[in-house]
Amino acid sequence: MSRKKGEKKAIAKKLLHKYRLVILNEDTFEERISFKLTRLNVFILVGISAVVLIILTTLLIAFTPIREYIPGYSSKKLKSQAEELLIQTDSLKTVIAINEQQYASIRKVLTGDLKTIEFDKDSIEGVIDPDNDDITIQPSKEDSLLRATVEAQDKYNLFETATRPADFALFPPVKGHISATYDSASKHYAVDVVTEKDEPVKAAGDGTVIFASWTADTGHVIIIEHQNNLITAYKHNASLSKEQGDLVKAGEVIAIVGNTGELTTGPHLHFELWNNGYPINPTNYIDFK
Repeated sequence: MSRKKGEKKAIAKKLLHKYRLVILNEDTFEERISFKLTRLNVFILVGISAVVLIILTTLLIAFTPIREYIPGYSSKKLKSQAEELLIQTDSLKTVIAINEQQYASIRKVLTGDLKTIEFDKDSIEGVIDPDNDDITIQPSKEDSLLRATVEAQDKYNLFETATRPADFALFPPVKGHISATYDSASKHYAVDVVTEKDEPVKAAGDGTVIFASWTADTGHVIIIEHQNNLITAYKHNASLSKEQGDLVKAGEVIAIVGNTGELTTGPHLHFELWNNGYPINPTNYIDFK
């Protein structure tokens, strides 16, 4: 027991034993600086210095651009680029999803492989242009004055005025004799109209060309997307005068009647009308005579 106490006293004596650190001029041996030190003071000073150095290094890495040069840390520029790429990727996913839906609709129009749904003309017209005669709304004085002002301005407007979806009408693409009528039972989702040779095919309404190419079964095909989720398809053409992405107006020439494709039986126009991905009998809306 006394031995252990003696060892402790010896250790404490070593830690508290005073030393002097002297800095001398090498040529004149003149004393410049001197310090009184103990081993304990040296240990405390080294420990505090190490803690301060660690804290300063941590702050330097955390709050200065120096951390960008340390492996494992990313720069602000890289983070901003990563965020921008993430936004672009999300936008591309949305565009791809929309394109896939559009391609699926085009595939249905080209192949006709779908489950048929019988549409009633009156029911469709009721959806497009509902009858609200039972609803009566009395306009206020301010509303009447605003309407009069807008009508006076639009009277001399050089630009086209906006039309309601219910005002949308279909234009006959060709005039002629219908050789084959719409028949969902035989999957003939169209009308075949026989016309004179080299008769121009006209757009049934304003829209955008979403497909204009050649297919083995139906020859030269052009498909136009209109408002109200309507799609018109024109098949077996001799040639096309529009390309994919072109904007067309109702009555504008888009092709020439032909006899192309393996499934044709003579010069005619195979015309299809689709709504929300389902075929509709075109004769319910267009007079081909």
